[in-house]
Amino acid sequence: MKTYMASVFIAWLVTLGLPAHSADDGEKEILYWVAPMDPNYRRDEPGKSPMGMDLIPVYAEADDEGSDVSISPAVVQNLGVRTESVKAGTLPRLIDTVGYIDYDASRVSHIHLRVSGWIEKLAVKSAGERVTKGQRLFNLYSPDLVNVQEEFLRALSGGNKGLIEASRDRLNALGISRGQIVQLEKRRKVRQNIAIYAPQDGVVSELPVREGMYAKPAMNVMTLADLSSVWLIAEVFERQADWVGVGDKAEVTLPYLPGKIWQGEVEYVYPSLDMKTRTLLVRLRFDNPGESLKPNMYARVKLYASPRENVISIPMEALIRTGAKDRVIVEVGAGRFDAREVVAGIESGERIEILEGLEVGEKVVVSGQFLIDSEASLKASFMRMTDVDASDEKAPQASETPAKAKGHGLVLAINVEQKEIELRHAPIAELGWPEMEMLFPVDADIRDLQVGEEISFELEKRGRVYVIVTIWPGKQERQP
Repeated sequence: MKTYMASVFIAWLVTLGLPAHSADDGEKEILYWVAPMDPNYRRDEPGKSPMGMDLIPVYAEADDEGSDVSISPAVVQNLGVRTESVKAGTLPRLIDTVGYIDYDASRVSHIHLRVSGWIEKLAVKSAGERVTKGQRLFNLYSPDLVNVQEEFLRALSGGNKGLIEASRDRLNALGISRGQIVQLEKRRKVRQNIAIYAPQDGVVSELPVREGMYAKPAMNVMTLADLSSVWLIAEVFERQADWVGVGDKAEVTLPYLPGKIWQGEVEYVYPSLDMKTRTLLVRLRFDNPGESLKPNMYARVKLYASPRENVISIPMEALIRTGAKDRVIVEVGAGRFDAREVVAGIESGERIEILEGLEVGEKVVVSGQFLIDSEASLKASFMRMTDVDASDEKAPQASETPAKAKGHGLVLAINVEQKEIELRHAPIAELGWPEMEMLFPVDADIRDLQVGEEISFELEKRGRVYVIVTIWPGKQERQP
């Protein structure tokens, strides 16, 4: 029974048309034949299981202890198993990540009014339009601006220099330009509409207003962005957050311009992580004279942090992550593999650091390792279920296993042709068996048995299998 789980893997190999054992398997002792889907169904010769599947031979293996897996060279070749050596050396901290182009916030202007009023003669019709510094954006009619112009004209008429200068400063503070103030002083006539001009070159990135709308000072009337310089915001995984720093070199590529690489460096590292993506944001800045970099473009980013020396590493594809623990498949001999737990460190491109579990020069499987790991896990799990604790004084040693034992149980199923019965038997103290349901081969007459009948029986050990040799009704301790 110890190798039943391994037999399931062998059956899978057979379905693929692969050889399931090495060339010298023919010299090994066949213990018994077992059904692929039922460990209790065993025979002394080849045949079919109740489900119509071919029975699988179970061989006596000298090295059946532990979780090592032996695979023949033919299977290794057919499965495409490849190995690579564990290496020690310099591991560059390469961060391969993604980012997006954004506006340079230092070159963005928000247009707000200093007073409430109505927007008239809007010169910009939609977002995306290009404007130049000093270009008229719209006119504003505001009763407050009309009043301060009238106050300025009264101050001019009075000739009080202090009052004139105070009125001029108030006009400027409310958004009327110096040129418009000079025009007002020359013409001595109040303007009903005041023109608002663009403070910089750029494109209109936001335009939430339309002509005739009433606007207040708290409202963003328009946003202008200069694209001669842009930011690139890159995302760094939390586990790599302490690698990156200001001044680190970077390479950027964009899908729409294949083959072109932008060289840059980290300008700023944001102090906190994004709550949703759990990534650290870092900022790079690029000059954009031809405006080929456009906001919201997707970019691939490579950040080059300081390398680490004397690092033991393996290919990323060799590591098997299971959530709680990481492991790799190590080649321990010709055709022999072992699943080994490791402690992984930093990732760098296609390699990963190994802090514990491997030595330089060992070979790890980089292709086909999941199949081998599955087989090793099954075998190790089955060993834990079947091995007897040597420290348990009550557990019988292999040499002390009794040749015969008695028990009683309830008949669940009968197969007269195959000479076997399925029982739910009570604990059998002589063998250390708990109460369970089992399928037993029978070397006795079972033609008169009935399903649901309570019986007592005697077991006799034949090879590694216990066979029922005597049956009598009820729970009597011995045969009458």
